[in-house]
Amino acid sequence: MMKDAKMPDHNHNHGGGKTLLLALIFTTGFAIVEVFGGLMADSLALLSDAGHMITDSLSLGIGAFAALLANKPASRRHSFGFKRAEILGALFNVLFMFGVIVFITYEAIRRMADTPTVAGGMVLVIGGVGLLVNIMVAWVLMRGEQTINVRGALLHVMGDLLGSVAALIAGAIIYLGGPSIADPILSLFVSLLILVSAIRLLREVTHVLMEGVPMGIDAHEVSCALSRVDGVCSIHDLHIWSLSSSSQALAAHVDVEAMGQWEEILPQLQTILRERFDIGHSTLQPENAAIRLTCDADPHCGSGDCK
Repeated sequence: MMKDAKMPDHNHNHGGGKTLLLALIFTTGFAIVEVFGGLMADSLALLSDAGHMITDSLSLGIGAFAALLANKPASRRHSFGFKRAEILGALFNVLFMFGVIVFITYEAIRRMADTPTVAGGMVLVIGGVGLLVNIMVAWVLMRGEQTINVRGALLHVMGDLLGSVAALIAGAIIYLGGPSIADPILSLFVSLLILVSAIRLLREVTHVLMEGVPMGIDAHEVSCALSRVDGVCSIHDLHIWSLSSSSQALAAHVDVEAMGQWEEILPQLQTILRERFDIGHSTLQPENAAIRLTCDADPHCGSGDCK
């Protein structure tokens, strides 16, 4: 008999939605200013920083949109709701980021060979304002609910801070009479920041899509915690995966001393999973330990001996 325990999720997306939306407005607004400023000043540093901010705007927009989708109830076609929309959006975002990196790198190399005249004063002013905007956005995110989405967005914004500093330095060098080649050189530095963020995001997205055990959760520790419940002999065929960045699911077979104890054991297992590991969706199958050897279990699926 399969018991499907669908406990209420710790839905963090709703709480972080307003924070992400507010940060999105600030970031997108100034990214547009930087695009126009970069075109007018002929500054690749401003354009590259604008590209970085646009990718962050996408990240923030995806997070805000995911917060809305997360509130949609599950249906027969989508039994877990739309939680994975966040992951698919992140995949689109990281591919877009790689495109921005290629464009900035190409333009930087081209301009290093034939460096145009850059309006250093304009770059200096817009870069300084951009730094203030990024500080404001970081402050908004730090004051909001600290979900995984918000913390991830904060990492991107900190990258933007460095990008604004790069544009500020480029503007100052050129304004004080330095060579204009500082602009494309610092643009390459900004593209490197975007590349680091893109690789990190791609690694996280791939891990979720490959049904990897969520970061911060140790399968062995989960199995041992469940095995210590009175009446439980062992845990096997254990699977833990992410539905989204803030929602995890688990499925496992539970060997019990007596099937009649299952009604008392199940709530205890659910409580441990929910309160200690923040796993809101759990499917637990009870099995009589006496017939354990006849079960077609994967010997490599689980967490080892906890006794």
